Amino acid sequence: MIVYSHTLSEFKDHILTNDIGNIIYKKYQQATGRKIAQTEINTWQNSLQYMENVLQDAELSDDAVICIEYVIPQSANKRIDFIIAGRNQDFNEAIIVIELKQWSEAEPTAQDGIVATYFSGNRVETVHPSYQALSYKELLLNFNQTIVDDQIKIIPCAYLHNYDPDDILTNDFYKQYIDQAPLFLKPDALKLRSFIDQHIKYGDVNKLIYKIDQGRLKPTKHLADKINSMLQNNDEFFLIDDQKQVFEKAIELAKKAQTGNKQVLLIKGGAGTGKSVIAINLLAKFQQLGFYSQYVTRNTAPREVYRSKLTQSFNKTSIDSLFKGAGVYHRLESNDLDAVIVDEAHRLTLKSGVFGHLGENQIKEIINASKFSIFFIDEDQQIELRDIGDIQSIQAWSNRYETDYTELDLKSQFRCSGSNNYLDWLEDTLQMKQNNLNETIVNLNYDFQVIDDPQTLHNLIKSKNSNNKARLVAGFCWDWQSKANPELYDIEIANFRARWNLAQDKNLWILKPDSVEEIGCIHTCQGLEVDYIGVIIGDDLIIRDGQIITRADKRSKDDRSIRGWKTRVKKDPQFIQSRLERIIKNTYKTLLTRGQKGCYIYCTDPQTQAYFKNLINQLN
Repeated sequence: MIVYSHTLSEFKDHILTNDIGNIIYKKYQQATGRKIAQTEINTWQNSLQYMENVLQDAELSDDAVICIEYVIPQSANKRIDFIIAGRNQDFNEAIIVIELKQWSEAEPTAQDGIVATYFSGNRVETVHPSYQALSYKELLLNFNQTIVDDQIKIIPCAYLHNYDPDDILTNDFYKQYIDQAPLFLKPDALKLRSFIDQHIKYGDVNKLIYKIDQGRLKPTKHLADKINSMLQNNDEFFLIDDQKQVFEKAIELAKKAQTGNKQVLLIKGGAGTGKSVIAINLLAKFQQLGFYSQYVTRNTAPREVYRSKLTQSFNKTSIDSLFKGAGVYHRLESNDLDAVIVDEAHRLTLKSGVFGHLGENQIKEIINASKFSIFFIDEDQQIELRDIGDIQSIQAWSNRYETDYTELDLKSQFRCSGSNNYLDWLEDTLQMKQNNLNETIVNLNYDFQVIDDPQTLHNLIKSKNSNNKARLVAGFCWDWQSKANPELYDIEIANFRARWNLAQDKNLWILKPDSVEEIGCIHTCQGLEVDYIGVIIGDDLIIRDGQIITRADKRSKDDRSIRGWKTRVKKDPQFIQSRLERIIKNTYKTLLTRGQKGCYIYCTDPQTQAYFKNLINQLN
């Protein structure tokens, strides 16, 4: 969407009015119907003066076009600060994408492509300006077929006109992004002018910005080739048995959706049936077919981990735009996307946004926004009070939109040594379902043990971590003190002390080699797997006289999954108590099924620990 687009000569005239901020604001209001804060208007007023100074004596033709606040189509309102459009010295069409920042200070982080700076006195982690400019180039290259077909050159850079040089933003840690999107600081106005002269000289005779804005939106071959090469020779994403059948059916329905009625496909599958493997393969295939599609989870951890695995590194990449949270679809119009692949659909919620105030219903918004909606679901993995993703709700919204609805089952089990019997035993033990068991756990070829103390459990997990595929997790029954003070310990049981996963690792905790020293929780491992999992069962789940008792009051105040339960239980005690019981049981079932080869547990409650030990002894 074009907000402001004028020739260089007109832009200079607007600057001379000394009211460029309000000029941009009026045009932004006309284009979007939205209001913005005065601080952003002031930002335009300030930064655009600096850009005019840079362009004042540039060799750039006066009929080159300046575009400000260009909103990239289908990008969840990502705006490019400043674009210069024209032709280079060889008369080839080109645009320079400039990310403008008013920063005067920054701090490094240990995260790839991430720095910290200050907004309104608050420290905020955000992407490096060069990375941000580069990401805009990749968005345009990956999804705008016109740019590819017409061979329009995109040159990204960043300009921080208030920032004195130091060894933070220009550190070698960020070199790979600065090399691709040069960084210009406070003393670099002449260098930026020279950079612009190098890449654009003549005017824009073909209304280049309008051509780009009206360009055909679809995944380009540039992107499809990149994703396919990532999946090749990666055994982790190879489809087996009924995974292949579900995959092929989804392809058939995707093609049908592009030519006729909207399609909804619901795929049911328990832990370890390969839901995420199918989802990633579908994402790659849809790019190859030219379908504008995205992979979605509400839970950030699996989204970040799969993105990381696809790139075979921890680096952020140009495929970021394919991996989305579930909270962006309330902004989209009907059928804006060809396909949306929703992994962990049981984690969808009503409202979106940090404060839960945006949109109406994530299921509705996804079906509305996409010609083809795929929901992978396991209702036994709902782990928060606000989770609303269930089969009945998806069916209901499918009917409301008069879609063709298809439901498939994944049966084959590839986790817990492929043992459906272990899962049946676990559901029985947690009193979630009554299954008719024909085998006992000792016959399952699965290593399940009850360990006497947490230190021995942690040592055992570390001994199993030779290939970085063993982790220790726990129920969220301890406050996360080390988040604010890394010197503090979070989990203390007798002489055992440990910390929750480091805040700096965030959602890649399960991949980081050193994280075996820490303890993860449901939020950093749901949807993911390791070879061996150690689980500390906290006091939120105990066993008395053979009956499971769940205790929400033993959960940490830092756990948002049941936030507000005390207020809600007063209004509807029976329903909320039932939901709380299900959430706590689902949490532990999920934790206890993360291990492909083995699961070891320790219970903080002595009677519960004794119960599990006796149960294993009886089975033996």
